[in-house]
Amino acid sequence: MTGRSRWADDEEDAAAAAQRKLEKEEKKRAKAAKAAKAEKQRQLEEAEAQKRRLASADTASNGTGDTAHRPAKRRRLSADQVEGETDAPRKLLRFQAPTWSPCRSIDDFDRLNHIEEGSYGFVSRAKDISTGEIVAIKHLKMDNPNEGFPVTALREIQTLMASDHQNIVHLREVVVGEELGDVFMVMDFLEHDLKTLQEDMAEPFLPSEIKTLLLQIGSAVEYLHDHWIIHRDLKTSNILLDNRGRIKLADFGLARYIGDPLPPNLTKLVVTLWYRAPELLLGTSTYDSTIDMWSIGCIFGELLTKEPLLQGKNEIFELCGIPTDATWPGFKRLPNAKSLRLPKASQQNTGAVIRAKFPFLTTTGTALLTALLSLNPAKRPSATQMLAHGYFPEDPRPKNEKVFPTFPSKAGLERTRRRESPNAPKRGKGVAGGEAEAEAEVDFSGIFAGREMEEQGGGFQLKLI
Repeated sequence: MTGRSRWADDEEDAAAAAQRKLEKEEKKRAKAAKAAKAEKQRQLEEAEAQKRRLASADTASNGTGDTAHRPAKRRRLSADQVEGETDAPRKLLRFQAPTWSPCRSIDDFDRLNHIEEGSYGFVSRAKDISTGEIVAIKHLKMDNPNEGFPVTALREIQTLMASDHQNIVHLREVVVGEELGDVFMVMDFLEHDLKTLQEDMAEPFLPSEIKTLLLQIGSAVEYLHDHWIIHRDLKTSNILLDNRGRIKLADFGLARYIGDPLPPNLTKLVVTLWYRAPELLLGTSTYDSTIDMWSIGCIFGELLTKEPLLQGKNEIFELCGIPTDATWPGFKRLPNAKSLRLPKASQQNTGAVIRAKFPFLTTTGTALLTALLSLNPAKRPSATQMLAHGYFPEDPRPKNEKVFPTFPSKAGLERTRRRESPNAPKRGKGVAGGEAEAEAEVDFSGIFAGREMEEQGGGFQLKLI
């Protein structure tokens, strides 16, 4: 005979369930009564308010308030209407009403001339028809609109809208065209970029001018890093300069947010080759804001000579020394370190090599450049530490922006300019319905041992992470 389960409901359980049901129903009735009372009170208050409005309107139209049986006075529509004439048809004034679209149209801008083609868009100079302001318009590249909005464009819009700094280009709005995938970013127009400007200069910037530029670049990068954003493509062609000596960072197509702890498996092929940190060249997928500081070191050297500092031809080890376990712990465990053909380590003084390459740079300036170009990412200064470095207060002091020299603007003319520097890595297309990062056997030793690495966007299938 099967015994009764100890989990079966007994009379006490049934009574408790019934009591809970009654309490639940009582709460529902109380809630409904309270809602009905509140609704009745609201209706009464609304009726009283309506009566007061009607009484106020009657009093305003006639002091006595007795206007129920008086006809309304007919008022003449215009002062020039002659009594006795028939009303002639009048022309109505028409005003252009705004559309329901969340974005304005590109037709609201008059494009003046093309400026350049970047990795992720075409930049033009244009005039806002409604205000007459000159702006820069970036037509975003859409490889295949049916695959969705590019992640690079989303990140650029996101980071620019979140960045409010005087040395970061201001994104005014995003406008659209008639065709699917026609999306344009409207930004502030600046007359120069440092790459093109230096190509036309007979001499490099003066030391005081270099300090002014570096302080502004460092201030913008400090703002980004404080807000957990890494740019990942700092170079002279992405640094804009106006005719009042003000710098603004641009081209945030590779920028992204990071956190603590750092995201794993970040994209390896970021930053244009000439400005790419050695840990990226060796295939690391975990990096932080120190890659931007290496790029600033490369920009610092380029401002001193007008020529890119590291063009992928055996300069890194010659300038920064041979890495060892003492100077860069753990570098041999990086994915591409095995392909390096390293010479025997020598007692090379990196600071002495940099001082010989830049003989007019002061001792303090040499120390700053040496720190920025440290092979070990942990030894590079942060943007805040760079701004507090002793190089900037020493003579000559940074030049005031108000007396910064001005230069003719190529971007402001009706002409196209071509850029000879390489572009950042491009976003590749997916494979088998998705995107994957290609596991390619790349000989990175050419970067350090005299062979030039060719960087072709189509040769890699990338997934930006």
